[in-house]
Amino acid sequence: FAPTVPNFTPRRTIPLTDINPYGANFFLEREVEAWKRERTVSMARSAGIGWARQEFVWEEIEPSPGVFNWSKYDDLVALLLRNHIQVIARLDRPPAWARTNASGTGSSGPPDDFEKYGDFVEAFARHYRGQIYFFQIWNEPNLAREWNDAPIDPAAYARLLKIAYTRAKSVDPNFRILTAPLAITLGELFSPDSTAYRNMNDLQFLEEMYAAGGNDSFDILSANAFGLGSPPDDPPNPGKLNFQRVLLERAVMEKFGDTNKPVWINEYGWNAAPPTMPDSRLIWGRVTEEQQADYTVRGIEYARKNWQWAGVTSIWFFRQVGDISVNNPEYYFRMVDADFTPRPVYVRVRQAAGNVQLANPGEYEDTNPALEYTGAWSWHFDPRASGDEETIASAEGARAILRFYGEALDLLVRKSADAGRLKVLIDGQSVTKLPRGADGATFIDLADASENWQVQIPVARGLRRGEHTVELTGMGKVNLDGFIVPAIAPSSPPWVALGAFVILGMGSLLGLLRELRRGRLLK
Repeated sequence: FAPTVPNFTPRRTIPLTDINPYGANFFLEREVEAWKRERTVSMARSAGIGWARQEFVWEEIEPSPGVFNWSKYDDLVALLLRNHIQVIARLDRPPAWARTNASGTGSSGPPDDFEKYGDFVEAFARHYRGQIYFFQIWNEPNLAREWNDAPIDPAAYARLLKIAYTRAKSVDPNFRILTAPLAITLGELFSPDSTAYRNMNDLQFLEEMYAAGGNDSFDILSANAFGLGSPPDDPPNPGKLNFQRVLLERAVMEKFGDTNKPVWINEYGWNAAPPTMPDSRLIWGRVTEEQQADYTVRGIEYARKNWQWAGVTSIWFFRQVGDISVNNPEYYFRMVDADFTPRPVYVRVRQAAGNVQLANPGEYEDTNPALEYTGAWSWHFDPRASGDEETIASAEGARAILRFYGEALDLLVRKSADAGRLKVLIDGQSVTKLPRGADGATFIDLADASENWQVQIPVARGLRRGEHTVELTGMGKVNLDGFIVPAIAPSSPPWVALGAFVILGMGSLLGLLRELRRGRLLK
């Protein structure tokens, strides 16, 4: 039988959805020993994790007004980027000097003056410009403990979001702003006779945030999606908490006409507490470790296949540093134990994440996980680009490695007067039909007197059907906007050729017998 030909994958039209879907939550800021941080990140990279949702604690970074301590977090960012893991920066936990009701509450809430948070976001943006592109503004503001133990106020959060959005974009419009993910909850009042919510239903909060004008102040909606004991195909229900509840949040976006933004899931997973854990403590439900592994991968694959608006899914959590007790059910979300023992969910994710790092025939953005970048590349967001974004090499020698399965390849680029050349090797060899430079290397010239976006350039045709590795090296400034692996025509299975041979052979034999009968061959 002929080998199966992969289907052609059409381009994903919503920005920042053609992306490595495998992310995880990290607590690297709590880890004291450098070798443990390095081993944690190395194991994450080996598992195909492409995103780290990492908290940047405001009270640590700015202990006094205008005094910043960046060094610890600089080391964390450098470690992650060195391992090709992008950062989603969670920005919260204000210092005591910024809020009068900070002491004794045990809660985390916004400062008295929201502009103080805006100052911090702007300073953060200036410091990490070109390194971190994705900022999550606060966390779970529909819970009182994340809002100074005060009544929940979606309109106030919308104001905080707007301030952060404006201040970050004033530094660089290429920053992408994520809303705070909402805790999935059916709601709880402060007391039976109260009208104020201690925990507000996430769908209600999102509706009120949109009604307050929050839709103009973010690029990506964050969501939480815990399974709570139900499998990933358990359908959504407004009165139930499960993985597919994220569909109901998406419905709120669509109600307000906000259909071209992606949804990233920032906390996701199933809890595998042991049978010895009392049922009374199972606030996240319970599954076996084998189910945890299976559901985690199935849920991400389901979202990628069925939800064209879904982007990164960050598993809760990769590894903790030893400060969550085994008596706490939260301990049993981990992918890797504190002593670095991988759990079954780690093994399954490692297997599944490898599958997304090879592009089959289809149309893809430059953010696709089949592309891995090293060197001075940066993201640039522009509506004229495919998917609203392109990747720019701003220094000589920046490299990108692309892995694909097919017989041909096209690149999508932007041409401009100041552009340089893009050197191309396929499977370590020069490309026959491309021009050669003085050094004998084959290249694509991106220089043009006029600026042209989304230019499709045929790179190779007639390759051996199979897996190929493409090495792209920038010579000067180059702009990469995506790539296309053309569809493969189905091959005739071997039995077709065999059948044709048999038919021809039988025809010849019958002809021979006919001639013998006539006696012609005996004369």
